[in-house]
Amino acid sequence: MNIVDLIVGKPIKTTDERAEQIGIQAGIPIFGLDALSSAAYGPEAALSLLIPLGLLGVQYIVPISAAIITLLIIVYFSYLQTIAAYPSGGGSYTVARYNLGAFPSLLAAAALLTDYILTAAVGISAGVGALVSALPALQPRTTALCVGILVIITILNLRGVHDAGVAFMVPTYLFVATLLITIFVGLVRTILSGGHPVPVTPLPPPLPITSAVTFWLLLKVFASGCTALTGVEAVSNGVKAFREPGVKNAQRTLTVIIFLLAVLLAGISYLVKVYGIAATDPGQPGYQSILSMLIAAVFGQGVFYYITIASILLVLSLSANTAFADFPRLCRAISQNNYLPHAFGHRGRRLVYTYGIVVLAALTCFLLILFRGVTDRLIPLYAVGAFLAFTLSQFGMVMHWLKNRGPHWRKSAFVNGLGGFMTGLTVLVVLVAKFIQGAWITVIFIPLLILFFRRVRRHYHRVSVATSCADPVVPASQGERPLVVVPVEHWSRISKQALEFASRLSPEIIAIHVEPGDHSELLHSEWQRYVEQPFRAEGVDPPKLVLLPSPYRFIIVPIVKYILDLSEKQPDRRIVVVIPELVEDHWYEYFLHNQRARLLEWTLLVRGNERIFTVSSPYYISE
Repeated sequence: MNIVDLIVGKPIKTTDERAEQIGIQAGIPIFGLDALSSAAYGPEAALSLLIPLGLLGVQYIVPISAAIITLLIIVYFSYLQTIAAYPSGGGSYTVARYNLGAFPSLLAAAALLTDYILTAAVGISAGVGALVSALPALQPRTTALCVGILVIITILNLRGVHDAGVAFMVPTYLFVATLLITIFVGLVRTILSGGHPVPVTPLPPPLPITSAVTFWLLLKVFASGCTALTGVEAVSNGVKAFREPGVKNAQRTLTVIIFLLAVLLAGISYLVKVYGIAATDPGQPGYQSILSMLIAAVFGQGVFYYITIASILLVLSLSANTAFADFPRLCRAISQNNYLPHAFGHRGRRLVYTYGIVVLAALTCFLLILFRGVTDRLIPLYAVGAFLAFTLSQFGMVMHWLKNRGPHWRKSAFVNGLGGFMTGLTVLVVLVAKFIQGAWITVIFIPLLILFFRRVRRHYHRVSVATSCADPVVPASQGERPLVVVPVEHWSRISKQALEFASRLSPEIIAIHVEPGDHSELLHSEWQRYVEQPFRAEGVDPPKLVLLPSPYRFIIVPIVKYILDLSEKQPDRRIVVVIPELVEDHWYEYFLHNQRARLLEWTLLVRGNERIFTVSSPYYISE
């Protein structure tokens, strides 16, 4: 077993694809991690903005969470219909493309890709934030921990959907179970204490009130809390990953995810209020996450506390998997319409879209390093893309029902229309509330991404027009043999093989040698013996040896210049350049030899024309 097989697993046959499909149990951790984990940082993001209100700010978390849960339920019913209407994997991009047109679909695609990049970065940074809360000594190593976790998640996703689902299943269900236990015990203690439970572990004192309550502040808190809704669309993008019946399994998975998320959000918000837990300043000494303080208040800092914190760390970090599951699938759909490089549509050795996974990992790594892995610095960039995609998807579904008037279409159109209206308002709120804090970066990035899509599409269109052909093949006559050029450094088995191959292509061969070189004098004497005499013995004109002067010891430049000049002087001839090349036994031996052959081929491809062809003559040293 080689190192690649050990890290990412052995290749999977295309015929074994069904074995990689998943059910509801694996679908929840694969497509629901982002949504479920947002219960950990959604309330945190909202409460962080209420710090200036001190303990008074905690009183507002319950009504704000109720508004967020209401929006969550509206979006849930909308996406149930999207899954049924687009069983091949709808998502905002596909829905917008079929119902709203090209530009709205590109806007949805750009918004979703932006959201997925931020989903991966925020999830990992929030997970490390939970770890730092429990072990403050690790705070200086926040960025390194983030990058390390990113590498692990990338490898797990490169191993395939099935392996990722199995790996993420235990931490996901442990996370949900421990939080549900915390909420249940907290509620019981609240009831037994008459609504005023006493924390088992004393809470850090809230900061003094430094600001008044304003409508604008509450809007910003709502906008930050809406990050809890990101990831809801993931199941609709990955319907094809589910076993049959795919639509039913996808809908049931979405239902379980939304139900658990609503319960977690409601329970956490209520307990935060009754225990009087105020947020601490992220990135500062003494920082503790909301969940860390809540669990310590309900159970104390014992074994259960550390088990729960460990599950939160794992799930928050692994919540990036939702982005890794959907980003490559979305890139594939976009590439099929020629708006992204076609490499995004190719499945790798484990039946996953490797190119998309690697690109997402690189972009996420860049964000984590740039913002030093601090969740609060990333949150302002978040949610704009997600809610913009929600809005376009819902209005796209309204158009779908207007065009395909099936049973109960009015009811379906109303649900999607209401969802589009509510998420559209949320986009405006989030955009205005977070614009100065960093949302302006998203506003700039999305149009740039759309511009990139259009440029890629324009390139593929130009290539398609330039290469389309309706003409029959014209076989070459005996007198139209090409002119063959063979670069020769010195006489060797590599040169011998290249010249023998060239003699089978054309009787007219030109060998070129750049001098002064280490082998120039010896080549002159050997050429007569090893090349000219054998050719004349066969009654064939020998190859012509042309010496190219190079006073500055350049090799590639004079060869390319000679071939281009030859092409100009012979406008009616095709020129075939046979490039001798050594093939090493082992990959590490590649670095022990100059790679002029490949550089020459690349340069000719860039500077050549349609009458210049390159052919590699590989000499395998093992033979």
